[in-house]
Amino acid sequence: MNGILLVDKPEGWTSSDVVCKLKGVFHQKKIGHSGTLDPMATGLLPVFFGKATKAIEFAENHRKVYLASLKLGIVTDTQDIWGRVLSENPSDVSTGDFMSVCRSFIGEIDQIPPMYSAVKIGGKKLYELARKGKEVERPVRRITIESLEVEYTDGTEYRIRIECSKGTYIRTLCHDIGERLGTGACMTALRRIACGPFDISDAIPLNDILAEPESVSSRLIPTDELFSAFPRYTASETDIRRIKCGVPFSAEVEDGIYRVYSSQNDFLMLGSAENNVMHSRKNFFEV
Repeated sequence: MNGILLVDKPEGWTSSDVVCKLKGVFHQKKIGHSGTLDPMATGLLPVFFGKATKAIEFAENHRKVYLASLKLGIVTDTQDIWGRVLSENPSDVSTGDFMSVCRSFIGEIDQIPPMYSAVKIGGKKLYELARKGKEVERPVRRITIESLEVEYTDGTEYRIRIECSKGTYIRTLCHDIGERLGTGACMTALRRIACGPFDISDAIPLNDILAEPESVSSRLIPTDELFSAFPRYTASETDIRRIKCGVPFSAEVEDGIYRVYSSQNDFLMLGSAENNVMHSRKNFFEV
């Protein structure tokens, strides 16, 4: 099996749990995912099979879209509702004030990763230290919130839609919104609905995959669709011999990134053209 499978991850599973389960079901070692989801989160998890695993590094930088719910007035050690409650506060905040604070987070902002995360400090994962009651200084990350919209509220609980860059912790965003409002807040639900060119509407619930694994092969997305924004280039037989030897070749095209194919429509590589010479950025052909 080669290609990308869009999985709708259920609550309670880690992203690694999903990959391990699929390795067993499909008896395939080369499987990986892009864009880790916490166990509490549900939604879109792109899973890569076979040769497609070479493309994971390109998918990890995709912008993400989430639907998150947060509750004002509650602060927890994990910044979500699954954590230990540290404080409870009154939350008399108007929807207008809430929306105003949300708008202040749009753009490039600094974010400190939560202690309950897989970020490593000194070779130790932060959540391992947190479980021992330790807290350490974490480096600030620069992230981008492209949009943040309020979709629903009952006065204390809000559902927001966030479009953001790689590396954004949505529960930390919820926590920081509550902190700026002066009430505190924690995330109560999270669902990823888009990741780069992929949308949740095309994802298959994990339970459906496990119930009918034989139907999955027809739902695999070809690896080259990940690069559909780049123009196509068809290599000659002479070019292909050079490609398979790792040698650049002449190509009279504009500078840029290209999807390179054989005349039989086999996706060979992602190429980079400069001064009429095509270099390989990543090979996807069979050796």
